[in-house]
Amino acid sequence: MIKSAASTLLRQGKISTSRRAFAAAATSDEPLVKTALYDLHKELGGDMVPFAGYELPVLYKGENGGVMKEHLWCREDGKASLFDVSHMGQIRWHGKDRTAFIEKLVVGDIASLPAGSGCLSLITNAQGGIIDDTVITNAGDYIYMVVNGATKFGDMKHFKEQLEQFDGDVSMEYLEESMQLFAVQGPGAAEAVKKLLPDGFDLTSMAFMTGTDTTLDGIEGCRITRC
Repeated sequence: MIKSAASTLLRQGKISTSRRAFAAAATSDEPLVKTALYDLHKELGGDMVPFAGYELPVLYKGENGGVMKEHLWCREDGKASLFDVSHMGQIRWHGKDRTAFIEKLVVGDIASLPAGSGCLSLITNAQGGIIDDTVITNAGDYIYMVVNGATKFGDMKHFKEQLEQFDGDVSMEYLEESMQLFAVQGPGAAEAVKKLLPDGFDLTSMAFMTGTDTTLDGIEGCRITRC
């Protein structure tokens, strides 16, 4: 279903698919993970490479592909690009003490975030050293966190170690492959996404670093964020 939504975006005629990734050698013998858009990447001429345990396109081949053309497309008036960032780590935090726990892990005033608002933060160790950067959103009934794909398993190992020392009501839900993550960027991004949103959804009124649950092209259980 996610793939059909992304394909709908691509059919608008003013959106291309791109990928911000660098080729990286696989760190284990585990098979590379494929995102929901894998077949579409291949169909569009994606040059697939290993990155953070996933098989992802570093660029697209063909007449309209290549780093420069993809770069310029994303900056032209009325146009946008779809970035498949599904390798990134998506986490939901549950429990009445979730905010107190997260504030032991990161810098910033998470408790003061209004419902639907998010912030960029840093995950730190006991000495204040930086482990990773992250985006944290108060989603109302839970806290939604996104961490970098190449470091997500190390981040979650750190979280689990801290959970063992925390005396409170909190649990971590790693969304793994159950949720895909896409970024739509460029001057035409809002117009492209608007076509997939429910009638009456005012995308232009969304403030920076806010998000909400919604349907996307009729698919329930989606979340949209402006960041």
